[in-house]
Amino acid sequence: MTAPADDGISLHVGVTGRGPEVVVLSGGPGSVHYLEDDRLAPRGMRAWYPEPRGVGRSEGGPHDLARAVSDIEAVRRAAGIDRWVVLGHSWGSDLAVRYALDHPGRVGSVVGVAGHGLHKDRTWSQAYRSARHLEADIEVGWAPDVHAALSASFVQWIHEPDLLRRLADSDVVMTFVALQYDIRPSWPLRQLAALVPRGRFEELPGVAHNLWATHPRVWADLATRLCATPSTPAAELPRP
Repeated sequence: MTAPADDGISLHVGVTGRGPEVVVLSGGPGSVHYLEDDRLAPRGMRAWYPEPRGVGRSEGGPHDLARAVSDIEAVRRAAGIDRWVVLGHSWGSDLAVRYALDHPGRVGSVVGVAGHGLHKDRTWSQAYRSARHLEADIEVGWAPDVHAALSASFVQWIHEPDLLRRLADSDVVMTFVALQYDIRPSWPLRQLAALVPRGRFEELPGVAHNLWATHPRVWADLATRLCATPSTPAAELPRP
């Protein structure tokens, strides 16, 4: 389907399944929606896949975080949904947190998988760069200008003086998942889980950052479990 954004541009939105509502946010920023695949969908739910403006099948161009959040809200209104679970991978995890802070009444829970975390830390970046050669490249279409604009807006957001206060005051359930073989350090996700009053952290064994491509069944199992019952322990998931 397509949904009109607040400024009239057309956003592509994939949809699959039936049941409780889940909006799925893929990584990037500025990447096409690589999670829009029936094999990856949380089972027993209706999943929505908004493609970012200026990317793939959506109109528009470079934009900031506030616009990205308003686009998600435009999709929710167009779909006639009151509240939904927000599932994000990588950059999508960080965007999910921003959306939940701005629209807590519309969020049943947040599930963030393999996120960056709300920081711009030199030691994190050094660890990431030093291991970058170990991570297999997966071809995903993206728009460099959208990536640059959202990255700059993200840095502005994490410097806002009330950000940590807003996180500490949030009553949204947020689950943050690190992946055992992800080259991205997990400490920012542990910090988020400790800061948010209803936050929790877990590590999924046996997979790396791009598990949606390398282990699609594990991704679908994880998404199904956490979107339906965020408190179920990781140990109950099947090993890859």
